[in-house]
Amino acid sequence: MTGRGQTKTQRISLATRAGTIFPVGRIRRYLKTCTFQQRIAIGAPIYQAAVMEYLSAEILELAGNAARDNKRSRITPRHILLAVANDEELNKLLKNVTIPQGGVMPHILPELLKKKESKSTPGRKTAVKFTQPKKVIHKPKALQQRSGPSPVKKLGEKASAAAKPKPAPVAVKKAPPKPVATVVKKPAVSASPAKVAPGPAKPKPAPAPVKPASKEVSTLSEKTLFLGQKLTVVQGDITVVTCDAVVNPTDGTFKMTGEIGSALLKAGGDVLQKSIDELHKSHGDLAYAGAMLGDAPNLKAKHVIHVHSPEWGKEESEKDLETVIKNALTLADEKNVESIAFPSVGSILNQFPKQIAAQTILKSISNYFVTVMSSPIKQIYFVLYDMESIGVYTTELARLD
Repeated sequence: MTGRGQTKTQRISLATRAGTIFPVGRIRRYLKTCTFQQRIAIGAPIYQAAVMEYLSAEILELAGNAARDNKRSRITPRHILLAVANDEELNKLLKNVTIPQGGVMPHILPELLKKKESKSTPGRKTAVKFTQPKKVIHKPKALQQRSGPSPVKKLGEKASAAAKPKPAPVAVKKAPPKPVATVVKKPAVSASPAKVAPGPAKPKPAPAPVKPASKEVSTLSEKTLFLGQKLTVVQGDITVVTCDAVVNPTDGTFKMTGEIGSALLKAGGDVLQKSIDELHKSHGDLAYAGAMLGDAPNLKAKHVIHVHSPEWGKEESEKDLETVIKNALTLADEKNVESIAFPSVGSILNQFPKQIAAQTILKSISNYFVTVMSSPIKQIYFVLYDMESIGVYTTELARLD
């Protein structure tokens, strides 16, 4: 109540007092009508409004990123669906929620894609088979024209004209015994190439393609994530792969041990070892499950990302391996790396089972790009050399959603 001479004060809402945009008083009224049998505390609608405001801001931010990636200036229900589906926590919370006009998430089984590829290849082979009989059909027509009775007169005239120049070069003057002696010398010369072309001369070039085969890189399997990043399984030497960054599993002191470290050190030489020593002196030991970026002299890659690979058998070793991959990708994003090459991290030095390591690495990479939404990384190589690792990674890559 206002007394005489006092001005009426303006009423302040609960949302203004709590500092939220969502109306606290309306939420409190709804809570009372929905849960009338329970007591509603004074702080319950405030917390409810804060949580709803946070979720709305989070969804709008992710939907704005999806609209920007699709080169759209307006957020549509489709972008909201993509934002919810690509975030792990939001997807669990809103799993059974239907967004009107949002569409559906594309999900094609890899078995269906393989069948389509297998059907397209035999089609091309049959097309090649149909082109071959066309050439065979032209040949009998030409033979029929030559063997026909009507053009015999014209051909006889031409044959007589052609027969006249033939006796001119076949003159008796060119058949003296001297040229015969030369003919006898020519077969003697033909005997010499028999000596020049021995049996072992042909297999000598055979080892030549074997050397570049070790340096060649062959693509075995590839999969594209929803936002465009390509995951490729490659067989070959990691020092030959042309990319922006190469991942080197090591320990806290940057030791270049193991097959990957030895291969990189062999290709980089003393210059690479000196660069690693300077990085160790300037930044100290590498933290457990951490990552650090250094130069890559004498390598085809621009950078080397050293990661402290966790050991198998410790508590939460799989989570530590996920942290290693996440830290490596985060560091690559900061340096605007577009392509990165991973070996089988964990299973080389730290005795991770290859299947568990492959599942953990692929899951970590997929979750990283879902949470980040936009990244400069467009290509990820899994460079392997043994058939067991290649089979495991190819199978797990096909199962990746």
